[in-house]
Amino acid sequence: MSTAATHADELSAETVARFLQDHPAFLQEHAEVFATLEVPHPHQSRAISLGERQILTLRERQRELEWRLNELVHNASTNEGIGAQVQQWCERLLAEQHAERLPALVTLGLAEVFDLKDVGLRLWAPLAIEGGTAGEPVSDTLRAYADALKAPYCGPAVPAQAGKEPATPGEAEACAEAAAWLATPPGSMALVPLRPTPDSPAFGLLVLGSPDAERFAAGMGTSFLARIGRLGSAALARLTPQA
Repeated sequence: MSTAATHADELSAETVARFLQDHPAFLQEHAEVFATLEVPHPHQSRAISLGERQILTLRERQRELEWRLNELVHNASTNEGIGAQVQQWCERLLAEQHAERLPALVTLGLAEVFDLKDVGLRLWAPLAIEGGTAGEPVSDTLRAYADALKAPYCGPAVPAQAGKEPATPGEAEACAEAAAWLATPPGSMALVPLRPTPDSPAFGLLVLGSPDAERFAAGMGTSFLARIGRLGSAALARLTPQA
């Protein structure tokens, strides 16, 4: 075997790739090599030129970017619609002159915004409430859990089903109690504490439930829910002794 053949056999794909990276002008200086190179077609059994392969790669990247752009446009449109509904919800809360009607407005409005059949609400010590269950008593465990929540909880009614240990003492008991406020057992739910300021003790808790186990999945972003909590807190604080 010739020395040239031996050297060719010793060349690895990594060596060739490194050489081309270290000598970017190689294909410019040897344009005939670039024009005659053939590589396997990504989706067929035939060979194609290197130039054609690059065109296919660019087209695939373009399709991927178009898909991502369409997804962003869809999400932006969805968020814009939700934002408009939240604004209408806030307008109704601000316009309500009778504070005792606010709990019903909060829960019904959130059910419309999130397209939910059931929203639960409890206030620890309301001054006055018109009907509903918002003034019913809650356990000390749930109060302590709501105080400890620095961000809304998202996940199943039984936290262990999310594959994690309870992050806060009393989480399992509090989640079970809050889930019982809903008419039907939820596949997933969000617990949103109500407090006048971020560092204040909670004076209530909102529960958003869905039969869809992925609707309020553990690990999802909670910034929008936290905003809902701040808006709801600002309205419902009129019903608490702190107001």
